[in-house]
Amino acid sequence: MEKWEMYMEIQQLLKQGFSKTKIAEKLDISLTTVYRRLKKTPSEMSDWIDSLETRKKLLDPHKELILSWLRQHPDMSAAQVLDWLQEKYDDFEIGESTVRTYVKGLREEYEIDKVTLPRSYEAIPDPSMGEQLQVDFGHTKQNTIDNKEVKLSFIAFVLSHCRYKYTEWLDRPFTTQDVIKAHENAFNWFGGMTNEFVYDQDSLMVISENGGDLILTKEFQYYRESRGINLRVCRKADPESKSRIENVVGFVKKNFAKHRVFHYIDSWNEQNWQWLTRTGNCKIHNTTKKRPVEVFLLEKQHLKPVSHEINISNNHDTSISRHVHKDNTIRYQSNRYSLPLGTFNKRKKVCVKETEDKQLIVYIPETGEIIAKHSIPDGKGLLIKDRKHSRNRNKGVDSFIETVALKFKDKELAYQYINKVREKYSRYIKDILQIILRDTKETSSGLLSKALEECVKRKLYSATDFSDIVAYLKRQRPLHETSEDKEIKPVNHSGIRNRSI
Repeated sequence: MEKWEMYMEIQQLLKQGFSKTKIAEKLDISLTTVYRRLKKTPSEMSDWIDSLETRKKLLDPHKELILSWLRQHPDMSAAQVLDWLQEKYDDFEIGESTVRTYVKGLREEYEIDKVTLPRSYEAIPDPSMGEQLQVDFGHTKQNTIDNKEVKLSFIAFVLSHCRYKYTEWLDRPFTTQDVIKAHENAFNWFGGMTNEFVYDQDSLMVISENGGDLILTKEFQYYRESRGINLRVCRKADPESKSRIENVVGFVKKNFAKHRVFHYIDSWNEQNWQWLTRTGNCKIHNTTKKRPVEVFLLEKQHLKPVSHEINISNNHDTSISRHVHKDNTIRYQSNRYSLPLGTFNKRKKVCVKETEDKQLIVYIPETGEIIAKHSIPDGKGLLIKDRKHSRNRNKGVDSFIETVALKFKDKELAYQYINKVREKYSRYIKDILQIILRDTKETSSGLLSKALEECVKRKLYSATDFSDIVAYLKRQRPLHETSEDKEIKPVNHSGIRNRSI
């Protein structure tokens, strides 16, 4: 209700005999507001309303800047506006509620609507201090200074009790080795580690749940044993068990990364850590109603110390997990690479490693066995195929040729003839062999030999020519003669159909 309209309503209800308490209840306002309004005469009320419209607000000096942000990014939250102002001005000390009210007023005045998609989770009690750390990954697409788009990846850690966070970014996909290094950096950030680690079912760490008996990647299994990590993997479609890290991933995307321009990865990580110190770990948490940094000072005392250093390097220090597709290929940096036939039937995932000399090595994560090597090209959308990974189509043809040749007395001459046919009609060689094999089953060996010799002599290298010669010889042979006794007369080739298979 507008201020002037409320003032007139209070005056009308008072004249009708309503008490001040009843007026407050009827208009759903406080009793104090009723008393304040009644102290003013109509002229004083009018002057006061006019002064509100002309009175300067604390954020007016930043009005055009905030408006430009809201117009460019209509879905921008007031909390992100506050963070950007704090980032831009070191001495900025205006409270969040003031910023929220000011942003709301600008949206109403300039009709800049905001659309939100809330996501709800079932409430789960907080673990005790030092008990649990949740880990997950996120991805964003950012605009660069030259108006291009780059895909960034980040890993996020959060202490489940105090909600204290750590994040780390890369401008390429994470490898298992990157994940391990990020864990070590997180331990340095927190000053220790928790009793339990909660992960999503990410292929960089977990190959299979195996009914609770987890099968981890070779690298992460070694790291887990070396560091003494007690881990738990969330079930699929179970957001409640990892709701804290899900919220952190969303918070990082919406408050830090959204609308931010990417320059290069080092400066991006520096901005990220400054944001964690300024906002990510200092902003009052909506659920706990406390600042994570303040509760962290207590929880830090309950973390297990991480003192000894471990060797986190291995032979596959740049390995990345990849799905095997039905056509026995994997995808890497917008290209497809072939794998040996049958790989898809044996396993669903493999690991790849890019070497310094631009070679892609594909290996089995459990054993380290190398199953393919490819050179990495410069282009995109290419199929890089090793000939060894193709089906040997000639193997079946060679066996078929041998079967047909054995039907003739002169096997060497049969091989020569069939190979000539193969050179001329390589695409149809199987069909040709079927036709010749059919004739061998219906013709005596002596007549077959004479037909073969006639075809070679007259250079008739096709299945239909061979069949016509066989048919011609059968017609020329008297019934009481055997094929061995009959002498072949010269064939009038002009009378034979000259067609090819």
